[in-house]
Amino acid sequence: MTNVNETGGLFNRLRRGLAKTRDLLTTDLDELFTRKKQIDDDLLEDLEEILITSDIGVQTAMDLIERVSGKTSTIDNAATLKTVLKDEILSSLQERQTRPAEITTKPHVIMVIGVNGVGKTTTIGKLAAKYSAVGKKVLIAAADTFRAAAIEQLAIWAERAGADFVKHKDGADPAAVAFDGIEAARARGADVVLVDTAGRLHTKVNLMEELKKIKRSVSKKLPDAPHEILLVLDATTGQNALSQAKMFDEALKITGIALTKLDGTAKGGIVVSIYNSLNVPLRYVGVGENIEDLQDFEPRQFVDALF
Repeated sequence: MTNVNETGGLFNRLRRGLAKTRDLLTTDLDELFTRKKQIDDDLLEDLEEILITSDIGVQTAMDLIERVSGKTSTIDNAATLKTVLKDEILSSLQERQTRPAEITTKPHVIMVIGVNGVGKTTTIGKLAAKYSAVGKKVLIAAADTFRAAAIEQLAIWAERAGADFVKHKDGADPAAVAFDGIEAARARGADVVLVDTAGRLHTKVNLMEELKKIKRSVSKKLPDAPHEILLVLDATTGQNALSQAKMFDEALKITGIALTKLDGTAKGGIVVSIYNSLNVPLRYVGVGENIEDLQDFEPRQFVDALF
């Protein structure tokens, strides 16, 4: 869904978003070779620590070190080490990246999940705008009925994106909102339905059970739906985001991830950690507040921006 003419601008925004991680990697890798002129166990141990500090995670860092250690005979300076690291990270990202689901069913239903505060509502709004921009008729179902503010915010995004909007009164059954959203989408000829969901409940009802109920309700109305279950994660929470992903995936089998707030405050290594730890592709990265700052994730572009 990315306009080719925007690619340069998108890359620059991504590069700015990864500035903190790039500075960390570049400075620390250069310093490694001011102390030593060859790769040995001590240097590899220092390298592992640098990778972990960039939020790549312990297991992922160990895997990368193992790959790098097999190529030590070709590494004699920081520039070569960066090239090897870049190639290994790109390889691990590309191994797991798959293409987004084709929109073959109308409506194509995307259930959007994630804990409160990760940027779920704005991600839905930006997605609606992206689909509308390529000529798709979009409907948003406000099934996070436990937060009035979320419904109000979604309504504003829907209007801005030119999307239809379905809501019930505060505290209504979320599954019923999702069900009515599908019904309305079919009646109005919508191409894409984005279903918002709760990130926290103010009752004793288990969140995961509530989300499973929404999923069942959607499937009841449209047998193959939801066609995608998109998990929104906040990049600034680092390894905690990974824990959230594992929990949601276990309950709902997520099909893709949108990583928000990768705007200079986060450590970009979390992207690599997510790929290495989960068999779930990253679909979008958010590098700012503007609509165009929700970008389709491209592994090569990401790695180029990281180094």
